[in-house]
Amino acid sequence: MIVVVIAITISSQQAMAQLSGMQTMYYQNQYMANPAMAGIEQGLNLNLGYQQQWTTVPGGPKLQNFTADYNSGNRVGLGLSVNGDNAGLINRTRVMGTYAYHLPLNANDDKLSFGISFGINNTYIDYTKVNGDQGDGSVQNFNQRNIYVDGDFGVAYTSQKWNLQAALPNLKSMFFTNDANNNLEVDRSTFFSAVSYKAHIDNGISNFTIEPKVVFRGVKGFDNIVDAGAQMTMNDYHINFGGMYHTNKSFTLAFGLNLTNMDILAAYTNNTGPLSVYANNTFEFGVKLKLFDK
Repeated sequence: MIVVVIAITISSQQAMAQLSGMQTMYYQNQYMANPAMAGIEQGLNLNLGYQQQWTTVPGGPKLQNFTADYNSGNRVGLGLSVNGDNAGLINRTRVMGTYAYHLPLNANDDKLSFGISFGINNTYIDYTKVNGDQGDGSVQNFNQRNIYVDGDFGVAYTSQKWNLQAALPNLKSMFFTNDANNNLEVDRSTFFSAVSYKAHIDNGISNFTIEPKVVFRGVKGFDNIVDAGAQMTMNDYHINFGGMYHTNKSFTLAFGLNLTNMDILAAYTNNTGPLSVYANNTFEFGVKLKLFDK
């Protein structure tokens, strides 16, 4: 019986973790979604993010993320990404190292970037949260799965105005389709693509930037998701705000501060579909430190 409860918990709470995702990946920390964006900016970028989903439900998903990416001023970017995903009984940890190459296309700073990540993925059940027979063989069998090697691949075209991206996460599930672990992770990401256009406006009174963005992404076992929205940055006041609608029936509002060497983001997501009856409110906080930039 306990294995049935575990399966329901995994499929519902872990799925919401991927369906919502971290909001910082859209603008503040694009390396999260695409390894080609590692080191796209000169210097060292440190990002720390935390998201709490389903605040009214005990054991609701929690996402934690740390990334570091570096570019000394040449064409090579290096990155490190550490992700923690806690939902109910399930803990998932993913650690990836990234190599990216940024090919200049002209003197206007247009780039064609390629990135690949390799690392390890570990998913296990927390025995201390099992409400039942902790010696159940099903729990032990789940935790006996080996830590496995995984990877991501991405490409990107960036200019002063355009940003086009495509990424294939979880490469192991693509090349080893018969692996038993793949069937246990119904919520894993299958692809990511995005396009945005940045418009700078200076009317002599105010100076601001508007960047509309459309994202198309896949999650195994669910309908493909379209995220559409925009961010406005008021350069004179060092603030930004924006909104994003997700076709999984949720809407996100975000507000940020752009300081000299630090960006701070706070986001709130509201579910508008049937899920909002018993599980609503997702909060996220992200901090970015910019060091050694030119």
